[in-house]
Amino acid sequence: MKYGLPTDVNMLCFIFFASIVGYNFVKYFGLAKMHRRSMASWLRVIELFTLLCFLFMCYFVFKLELNTVLIISGFGAVTFMYAIPFLPKRFFVDKHQNLRSISGLKVYLIGLVWAGVTVFLPLVNEHYAFDDDVLLTFIQRFVFIIALMLPFELRDLKYDSLKLGTIPQKIGVNRTKMLGIVLGLIFFSLEFLKTHLIGHYVLVQFIITIILLLSIIFSRKEQSDVYTAFWVEGIPLVWLGLELFFND
Repeated sequence: MKYGLPTDVNMLCFIFFASIVGYNFVKYFGLAKMHRRSMASWLRVIELFTLLCFLFMCYFVFKLELNTVLIISGFGAVTFMYAIPFLPKRFFVDKHQNLRSISGLKVYLIGLVWAGVTVFLPLVNEHYAFDDDVLLTFIQRFVFIIALMLPFELRDLKYDSLKLGTIPQKIGVNRTKMLGIVLGLIFFSLEFLKTHLIGHYVLVQFIITIILLLSIIFSRKEQSDVYTAFWVEGIPLVWLGLELFFND
């Protein structure tokens, strides 16, 4: 919508199924590997569901442009290495030997993949010529994801190993919130550096920034899963709803 491109259903379907496959692979690969013989029924259901999504993902990837597939391969490799041991032990904080275990790296990898997939892939697939506005949008999306993850980092503070070196572990709860506020303001301010400034996009950006900042300010170490897994997780859906409303 922002770049005046037609909706590519194949691209949307690929990203949808690839997101499910990537998330489940990262989250459940270790569990499935450890409990292969005594795998719980719910884990088997997730495994079969993920396999089905993988088949759909493979179907839609063949409908995309070659340049898009090459970029997808890069992001796919990062996702794969996020969960699979592949480097010497001296790089890691524990025995898992994957990118997720490198101290302090997790949040930035997630931001990189999320921003790359949602900004670059649709534009590359439509042969859109990259300019400064595209780069600014990518940076905005990356900053947004980092800020959006802070409530989850605060929630997991009581569970995460100290070796992970998460942002709250390194700078504390209050400074994490301050960092989130700064990131939110950067996210909004970058919109004014773009060549093509459109009124309703600025308004949507402002509303989302306010919601994002409030979600960070009211997050805490002891909070219900509903707060993060529903309210914070739902912010991108609110963003989409606002974009659709103002573009109607």
